[in-house]
Amino acid sequence: MGRVSSAKRNIAFGYIGQVATAFMSFVLRTVFLMHFTEQLLGVNSLYSNILSLLNMAELGIGTALNFSLYGPVARGEKEKIKSYMQLYRQAYMVIACVVAGVGLLLSPFLKYLIRNPGDNSIRDLTIYYFIFLFNTVSSYFVAYKYSLINAEQKNYIQTNINTITKVITVFIQIFIIIFTENFYLYLLTDAAVQLIQKIFVSGYLNRMYPYLKERNVQKLSKEESDKVWTKTKALVFHKVGDVARLQTDALIISSFIEVAMAGVVDNYNLVINSVANFVNIIFNSVISSFGNLIATESRERQFSMFKVYRFFASWIYGYSCVGFMVLLTPLIRLLWGDAWILTQTAVYCILIDYYFKGDRIVLSNYKTAAGVFEPDKYLAIIQGAVNLVISIWLVQTPLGITGVYIGTIVSGLIANITKPIIIYGTCFDKKAYGYFADTLKYLCSMLAVLLTCQFVSDRLLTELSFGRFILMAVIITVVFNGLYLALYGRSEEFKYLSGKIREKIGK
Repeated sequence: MGRVSSAKRNIAFGYIGQVATAFMSFVLRTVFLMHFTEQLLGVNSLYSNILSLLNMAELGIGTALNFSLYGPVARGEKEKIKSYMQLYRQAYMVIACVVAGVGLLLSPFLKYLIRNPGDNSIRDLTIYYFIFLFNTVSSYFVAYKYSLINAEQKNYIQTNINTITKVITVFIQIFIIIFTENFYLYLLTDAAVQLIQKIFVSGYLNRMYPYLKERNVQKLSKEESDKVWTKTKALVFHKVGDVARLQTDALIISSFIEVAMAGVVDNYNLVINSVANFVNIIFNSVISSFGNLIATESRERQFSMFKVYRFFASWIYGYSCVGFMVLLTPLIRLLWGDAWILTQTAVYCILIDYYFKGDRIVLSNYKTAAGVFEPDKYLAIIQGAVNLVISIWLVQTPLGITGVYIGTIVSGLIANITKPIIIYGTCFDKKAYGYFADTLKYLCSMLAVLLTCQFVSDRLLTELSFGRFILMAVIITVVFNGLYLALYGRSEEFKYLSGKIREKIGK
């Protein structure tokens, strides 16, 4: 199956999975807010972020090995695949032990990270944490096997398994919440279903790739293993910096403001991430296709596809960002009420970072597919330090929670400036002037639509209802896409995309 066909199948199943999981997540969150306290929602959000911090132990080995598999998979080198997978398995067993050890050492300090926990005792908070820790550690025993199906551009298999697991888990959790209101059972349900899923996945992938159980596995040459570890060492810096920049906001909010505020933010993140995950299906589904493209095509072809990829991202992220800017807070009000509203300045800051994060996803995904990890290996460390310093400083000023996200924006923009220079120079042997010119062009287009739609919204949504909300969404859709079509409808990137759409419709 070709790259485009594989990407389309991954995207299609990704859409189905995301629609199902997003709907179930919203239903679960609504039931959760009806039966549990805001402190428990904050604890749930905080622990998810702490475990993301602990996942730093992975330190990029998965990304480095995924890149290493693209070539052998494209060439059908079964013995080489077995060698890389053995290395991957051994590394992840060590990682699981490291995460478990560090997680246990962290548990005595939880009380310092949770401000105003309400009626939750330290004993309860600690047990909740151990359930989260178990879920994270156990995932490493099967996670390495997914690398092969992803390298073969069969991402849809992982998507389908995760979707089925999510739907089953949410159904049981809703039942538990309504009839018992027991947070322990709520967490244990998730742990039990995930454990069953991991056992199933291990057996399923063993049957799918029986040669992975063979014992006659050749060790990688010193050159090959050194190449993996060189990229891993570079990715260590990326991972540490990314965690310090992306996974510390909830910790800072919980420690300096209160844990309940982390729950309020998590409601906004649920809506944003539901849409962002839907959007990211497209972009993440083509990483393996880009890996194959880079392994088999010329630089000119690679550059052409990168520009299409980036143009499409600017359209999709620009459209969703404008929609969020105008409609996110009204949607929160409609779903859960005024008690869960953030200040508008904080919301704008979250969404500014969302837009530029979309730009960074394009850059990061291409860098990952191309295996370009070393040139900016210290950049993420700098970003993480900048984020922590600015966020911790500003959260203690009258800016409060808005200051946390100002730090996130500033640290993120460092990558938006440096990564294009690295990618254009390393992958395409070009200067990045054109990239930055396009960035300014896309930003101006988005700002024009935002100002227009905000003007309409200020008059249309004075009385909030689902009917007016839907009408405003239609207006944003027409205005944004109409302007982009008028401005960029004759570009080579648009012609390529529209050609693919017409080709698909024709079939």
